[in-house]
Amino acid sequence: MSDAPAPFTGPVDHVDPAVIADYLGRTRWFGGKGRPFEVSQVYRIGHVPGTAEGGPVAVLNHLVELTYADVPAGAAEGEDGEQAVEVYQVPLAFYTDAESRLEHAFIGWWEEPGLGWVHVYDAVHDREAMAAWQRTFFDAYETGEAHDAASGLTFRRLPGYEIDPDARASLFSGEQSNSTVMFGEDAILKVFRKLTPGRNPDIEIHEVLTRAGCANVAALYGWIDWTHPRTGEIWQLSMLQQFLRTASDGWDLALNSVRTLFSDPETRASASGGDFAGEATRLGEALREVHDTLAEHFGTSEKDAGALAALMGRRLGAAAAVVPALEEHREGLLRTFGAVADQGLLTTQRVHGDLHLGQTLRTSLGWKIVDFEGEPAKTLAERVLPDSPWRDVAGMLRSFDYAPRVVERTWSEDDPEGTEARQARAAEWANRAKNHFLVAYTGGEVTEAQRTLLDAYVADKAVYETVYETRNRPTWVDIPLQAVAEIGES
Repeated sequence: MSDAPAPFTGPVDHVDPAVIADYLGRTRWFGGKGRPFEVSQVYRIGHVPGTAEGGPVAVLNHLVELTYADVPAGAAEGEDGEQAVEVYQVPLAFYTDAESRLEHAFIGWWEEPGLGWVHVYDAVHDREAMAAWQRTFFDAYETGEAHDAASGLTFRRLPGYEIDPDARASLFSGEQSNSTVMFGEDAILKVFRKLTPGRNPDIEIHEVLTRAGCANVAALYGWIDWTHPRTGEIWQLSMLQQFLRTASDGWDLALNSVRTLFSDPETRASASGGDFAGEATRLGEALREVHDTLAEHFGTSEKDAGALAALMGRRLGAAAAVVPALEEHREGLLRTFGAVADQGLLTTQRVHGDLHLGQTLRTSLGWKIVDFEGEPAKTLAERVLPDSPWRDVAGMLRSFDYAPRVVERTWSEDDPEGTEARQARAAEWANRAKNHFLVAYTGGEVTEAQRTLLDAYVADKAVYETVYETRNRPTWVDIPLQAVAEIGES
């Protein structure tokens, strides 16, 4: 038996596609659930060196190509934007004998050329396999990269950050679209599951902000590239960054703040231990600093305001086909979008693109903004386009509206008679948070032109939320619909 099969062998023909398809359907991160698909190809792209004694006999990285049957043949996407073809990353750990500790991540048992019969597991679940990733990053310290010339697999490092090659690896539970592995208490590796060729905006933006010394993000330590040996395309597979072990999730903090407010019905939000205004102020300042740094290093551009208004109108039309309740608010929403058209040229830049409280972390040193991948439903080309910073601001304002309404819904199950009073307090909490956030972000007053643009982005975000809730949490759709109704009546 050889030490490992060839690092790159191209398409893998000896693995039953149905075995891979079955595993995808059992994962949390697979985004194609409910759609008819087939595994059209499996590609081996490289191996990870450095496996220790007692670990897998090989750790091999694979890309899995899926073809969906609900998109017409020859079309790149369906009517609702679904992609005809998607690619997912599935790193595999091969063991000669079965590993009972990895039973939950078992994929299959087959004869592997160069290895013989092996038991195959999702490597992200295997601490021994992931330790090989960590050791390879450590080996890249001197040169800034550890490169496997045969496969194009490259582990890149940024200078100035220590990596413990012996830190224990453990998979973080609870994520949906990617997989994150913690290495001790200092670093985390985010393994991107759904992939597209080109620079991943999460890596691209974190690299710029880290090199600039921005204190409002978790520092980037490194990342993994794969260069396709035939096309030369670069695919970015994973990113290693600072683990903020003392951090609290921004969404959870907001929910707890609202619960504290609701527990004392006699106290106003400004005097409550549940007042979030101070945190909203600090979060507004953090976002302004991030936007300023992005503008400085990526530059700015201009966008026609009329084209933006038309785009928002088209998105409304597509959303109304999914959420018929939007129709009665169409006129008011189009009026809100149309007001933007008179603003001529708008300044745009790189932004977060999918900002909400769940994309923030509160540490003892201040707020950190995370996950710069943009809206997952958009293509990579769309996610890297410059946009107005007011899109991020609008996303955060909608999040401030969401938090108290989510708490109020659960609270009403136990105390329905207090619903009206809590709704008023929810509005009070949200308005204080939004006002303090805006003042901090702008450094003063919001101009009339800024307010017009912000209102349009808030409306556009609320329309997007109605589609998301209809498809994922139908009983919650009234939350964004209420916002849409208020916008349409204003």
